[in-house]
Amino acid sequence: MKNLFVIMIALVISVSAFSQKNDVVDIAISSADHTTLVAAVKAADLVATLKSAGPFTVFAPTNAAFAKLPAGTVESLLKPENKAQLAKILTYHVVSGNLDAAAVVAAIEEGKGKVVLTTVSGGKLTASMDSGKVKLTDESGNSAFVTATDLKGSNGVIHVIDGVVLPK
Repeated sequence: MKNLFVIMIALVISVSAFSQKNDVVDIAISSADHTTLVAAVKAADLVATLKSAGPFTVFAPTNAAFAKLPAGTVESLLKPENKAQLAKILTYHVVSGNLDAAAVVAAIEEGKGKVVLTTVSGGKLTASMDSGKVKLTDESGNSAFVTATDLKGSNGVIHVIDGVVLPK
């Protein structure tokens, strides 16, 4: 009987620990492909914001996406004097709400091929389908594709993208 009680307690503890989800920042931190993004979020002082209740939909560029930017761009943006510009770029990758992949695709279909998303920075991102993949197009016509979807956290969802989208 005592053993059964111990097993029950252990089960409750493990189920409780398993059901606690990481937030969107924790998910990014745990990804080896998002070290540049994490460094940028820290430099822009956005960690506390992105750890808040949300919900957030984050379109997270990979390290390779940041590497596509012109040489020196990331290093320049990480400087303290460029904190406001960096914050604007990063919040351009975030939409309020919890939009999983199915919701994004449904919105594109409902919009007859595209949907315009308003970002936390106040800019517009256009989501459309291209060769069966979700494509995000920024205000200057640059685009990035979603390469992984539905990394769900306690305060939102992350979709991995292969480019950095930029506000005007």
